[in-house]
Amino acid sequence: MILADFADLIAERMRAEHRMLAGRWFERLLDLLPVDARHIFPTESLLDHVPSLILEISTYLREPEDGAISSNTAILDKARELGALRHQQKASLHQVLREYQLLGGVLVNFVVEESARLGVTPAPTECVLLVSRLHQAVNVLSQSTVEAFVTLYTQTIADQSERLEQFTRMAAHEWRQPLSALRFGVGLLGEAKLDAERTRRTVDALQRNITHLVELTQKLETIARMNDRADNPVVQEVSVTTVVSEAARQLREMADARDVHIRVAEGLPSLTVDVGRLELVFVNLLSNAIKYSDPAKPERQVDVTAGDADAASCRIMVADNGIGIPTDCLQTIFERFTRAHAERPDLRQVSGIGLGLSIVEDCMRAMGGRIEVTSKEGVGTTFVLTLPLERSL
Repeated sequence: MILADFADLIAERMRAEHRMLAGRWFERLLDLLPVDARHIFPTESLLDHVPSLILEISTYLREPEDGAISSNTAILDKARELGALRHQQKASLHQVLREYQLLGGVLVNFVVEESARLGVTPAPTECVLLVSRLHQAVNVLSQSTVEAFVTLYTQTIADQSERLEQFTRMAAHEWRQPLSALRFGVGLLGEAKLDAERTRRTVDALQRNITHLVELTQKLETIARMNDRADNPVVQEVSVTTVVSEAARQLREMADARDVHIRVAEGLPSLTVDVGRLELVFVNLLSNAIKYSDPAKPERQVDVTAGDADAASCRIMVADNGIGIPTDCLQTIFERFTRAHAERPDLRQVSGIGLGLSIVEDCMRAMGGRIEVTSKEGVGTTFVLTLPLERSL
């Protein structure tokens, strides 16, 4: 099957099921946004924006060279209205960016489901190009929403430099993972034994997608000049369960590949906190637990549980039954460029340069908390996070 046929088929199915897909997106937003369900899209007009955006994405899958989305002012206006709505609802930039990441995930899953249901087996290159088009379309809409969201802050809030320094770092983190994945894909496809034309088209498509992501990051960085502590879109009230579950979802494939079970206890507290930093803490801790799981053990798990709390703070434990950390390394693991197992030849394939735990400690300090660790080689490691329930702005 050639790309045009595959793209037409998926686009047609997306058009037929656009309201169902909008419903899936809506369900994912219920746990993400700081408003109840009836206010996520509070009017019929705004509620209709979602299927309209999906219809426009399906058109772009068929006709990417026409710039169907980037030149469609009506659909971009709808995306901007969503940015204005999220500003009004005091959502964070983290939540606005995640909203479109969720949409991209819903649509990619739909492509996979429909390919299997219809018994279609396109060539890998066709799949990569189609998914690249899909992400490019989502990124164009996301950029319009984010620009509207940010513009409202620039119009109404003065002297916000400290807040947007945090804002910029968090935004850069949001894009780092997809950028790394896309760069890896470019290199992989460049080495694959494809004919010259297909290789060129694949690499060009992926590089265009990277360019869009880089441009968005640069635009966010240029506005890091403002701050108003009374109106901070980075700090939000959030359930720790929601944040940990999202971090675990991002690492699901990595955990499944190593047969590691991530178990999140019920009853984790809610905090008023920098959501992006908190998620980064859990992504790094869970990722390390997975990477350093013990293949000799029949069951490998990471448990996230609540510890003792008082009126002002709470404690969260992240415990694994992995290979553990040598005692003589426990005092230095939070230092930059430090890897506890750098000398073990059986762990040389584990990626990293020793920055993850230093970033975790930096994030904890910025959130007004602290992190402690206990570990025993061959038994496992426990990190204890102590965080204030309310953040002083």
